[in-house]
Amino acid sequence: MRSEGAILDISHLHVTFATDSGDVPAVRDLSLRVVAGEVLAIVGESGSGKSVTARSILGLLPETATRSGAVVLAGTDVLTASSARLRAMRGADVSMVFQEPSTALNPVYTVGFQIVEGLRAHNPRTSRKELKARAVAAMEQVGIPDAASRYDYYPHQFSGGQKQRIVIAMALALGAELIVADEPTTALDVTVQAEILDLLRDLRDRTGTAIVLITHNMGVVADLADRVAVMYRGEVVEVADVATLFAAPQADYTRRLLAAVPRLSVTEVDGISTGASSGEPLREVSVADPVVVSRGLQVVFPGGIGKPDFHAVRGVDFSIARGEVLGLVGESGSGKTTIGRTLAGLTPAAGGSLTVFGHEMVGFKERAFRPLRKQIGFVFQDPAASFNPRLTIGECVAEPLVVHRPEVGATARAARVRELLEAVELPTSYADRYPHELSGGQRQRCSLARGIALDPELLIADEPTSALDVSVQATVLELFTQLQQRFGFAALFISHDLAVVDMLADRIGVLFHGRLVEHGTSEQVLRDPRHDYTKRLIASLPVPDPAEQAGRRELARTLRQQA
Repeated sequence: MRSEGAILDISHLHVTFATDSGDVPAVRDLSLRVVAGEVLAIVGESGSGKSVTARSILGLLPETATRSGAVVLAGTDVLTASSARLRAMRGADVSMVFQEPSTALNPVYTVGFQIVEGLRAHNPRTSRKELKARAVAAMEQVGIPDAASRYDYYPHQFSGGQKQRIVIAMALALGAELIVADEPTTALDVTVQAEILDLLRDLRDRTGTAIVLITHNMGVVADLADRVAVMYRGEVVEVADVATLFAAPQADYTRRLLAAVPRLSVTEVDGISTGASSGEPLREVSVADPVVVSRGLQVVFPGGIGKPDFHAVRGVDFSIARGEVLGLVGESGSGKTTIGRTLAGLTPAAGGSLTVFGHEMVGFKERAFRPLRKQIGFVFQDPAASFNPRLTIGECVAEPLVVHRPEVGATARAARVRELLEAVELPTSYADRYPHELSGGQRQRCSLARGIALDPELLIADEPTSALDVSVQATVLELFTQLQQRFGFAALFISHDLAVVDMLADRIGVLFHGRLVEHGTSEQVLRDPRHDYTKRLIASLPVPDPAEQAGRRELARTLRQQA
């Protein structure tokens, strides 16, 4: 049944979901082909049908989905294949990198066991020793440090970006001829993202593996893709080779999508063109009235029996004034999220000094800090993991009101939820849906709505736009700016996207291995970086221009090799 030369042939695919509110069409009349060694990127806004298309390729749609058309892979129509045939195909013929690693990994099994599980299913006679060796090799291939010892670690012992790398290792382990990568670099900092893209490119070049890349990052598209399909409200509105799409987009939606991409302006780093600050004027903030003051902050995680302690944050100094936004950037595992959680009292500080609203967090007592929690909003990195799957979206968004303002009645809470959903540009009807019924980007917007529910004086935003397409990201960033200027809250904005941080932050701190290696205004850090790691970060940021990105890719490789 396979078309000549095609690894994947999708013909007139329709997918509709049955909901309590009626049928919802997710994909309409989609037709696409992918040949060996080709990278096809599928882009579009959250809810456009990208992930539904990806899941259709592996036969992973739920029973509530009605499908028609054909999805032919390895000579088999996935839509009509038996369960046994699908099990044989998954991993061997096609593998998938899921969008949210926290939900893709089982928290009660070690990561090594989970990689071996797939290998064993297709190689039942292979020895345990050989399976472990192949799993460790897959972990090393995606850049997990000390892979042999971390083979026995559990998912919670890895950072968000490291968990994403584990998921990619699982997809690569069996050598499938087609990899479906659903936002494979969402949780990765730009340096690791560049390495993963190099890895996927090398895999494609060496083995002829085809890749279907689902992403909202147009820089990643420019870096890796051969062709691009643009989806809007379930339909493909444009398909073109990558150079043509960026140079001369035909569809109005494609032009709007490209116009919304945040970019750093151009400067020179060691004589080579890279991105840098746009030079926007800073807001006036009162440094004499700090909300957060950190001096020599230390955060240490116990290593357990026979394992050394892990020093996640090492002697970090910073402050955040009222009305100020501090951007925190750095690679996965550098301590960004740990600092955010420590500010909120979710992770204990081990040494130094950290005051939040004048309250010392080193050795703090929960009872004394509890009244201050309602002054802190938190937008978590992974909304799927931070939402209770048994609660509706309305109930999830209303949780801070229920916990901290019990005097607010049900009617007033419902009105506030509607106001918050409208603020993040979601229909108020979504209040009655459950988290699994929303796309990743839609859940991220709901997470932002919950974070601002109490009008906090300090907002900790941990990768709040990582799962958003660029058009919605632009809207959310504008909303964030408006809310911050209106209410004057202090904010710690954690991100691996330097262009986003440049747009929002008054000052930027660069973390590397738990240490603050650079700190200053956006202009100072991004236009005149001093530390080699900062230079690598800037050079590794992909730009939405295939020709320019090819040059930047070589620069990033050179700087990584020099490190």
